[in-house]
Amino acid sequence: MKAFVYEQYGPPERLRMAEVDKPAPNAEEVLVKVLAASVNAADWHVLRGKPLFSRATLGWLRPKHKILGVDVAGQVEAVGSDVTRFTSGDEVYANLLDHGYGGFADYVAVPADVTALKPANLSFEEAAAVPMAAVTALQGLGHHGALHPGQQVLINGATGGVGSFAVQLAKASGAEVTAVTSTPNLDLVRSLGADHVLDYTTDVVASGRRYDLILDTVGNQSVADLRRALTEGGKAAVTGFTSMRRLLGVSLRGGKDVAQVQAHVTAKDLELLSALIEAGKVRPQIDRRYPFADIPAAIAYLEQGHAKAKVVVTMP
Repeated sequence: MKAFVYEQYGPPERLRMAEVDKPAPNAEEVLVKVLAASVNAADWHVLRGKPLFSRATLGWLRPKHKILGVDVAGQVEAVGSDVTRFTSGDEVYANLLDHGYGGFADYVAVPADVTALKPANLSFEEAAAVPMAAVTALQGLGHHGALHPGQQVLINGATGGVGSFAVQLAKASGAEVTAVTSTPNLDLVRSLGADHVLDYTTDVVASGRRYDLILDTVGNQSVADLRRALTEGGKAAVTGFTSMRRLLGVSLRGGKDVAQVQAHVTAKDLELLSALIEAGKVRPQIDRRYPFADIPAAIAYLEQGHAKAKVVVTMP
């Protein structure tokens, strides 16, 4: 089968298309013919081997995993002997972040417990845009407990992949949502359902509004500023970082009220998202579509940091 592989850390140009062996599913996996994939920040971070401490698990000098890609949507071709939830021909979507990557290929073997039936009202491209970003938003919003109607929620980075889902999920829970984004994206975030919008240059603390929950998908706020923008008893969850200093700040000074959240996708979360999507409460937003052959260009575009919502790849 065809796949994009890399053997040294570096820029997207290190990726090359190659012929590799088609995987065989083990007892607890399904073999998926990949029809679409999405590009995530995890792909370019892993490609570059950054931050450096991540190489402790990725491989110090050379990458352990030769094929990137964590979000896939496609059709089940075969199932392992212990898999009962899927059969050949099922249309599914899945996430491979915790399972060795491998999505930028014609076929991939995926554990059944991170796989779910594709929402019936989504195309394969749209479905591929969901798992990593939407589950990160879902787990970030729910890290400190379930949202309740009327709560004041701030989403920082509201038109990125995670943020665009977070606005919709928070609204679906009945929260009053304030969204922070760049000036060109203010109308987009309003269309997602945000009640209030702030330009990213706004000093959130100085604005005077206080929030029961802050979801920071960018990681450009200090722990002190996040705390000052919270109501008494309010909580913040941070899912992205602009620098090691910010990451360490949350890790060392966050405590219980300002938490770093790393998403781990489960089939249960995907099934919940499918229900919300099929009910019309959540819809993936796609910025750009690329053909499979242009995966390096898709990763380069996402790495620039200007993507509005998701970047997806269509397989041949």
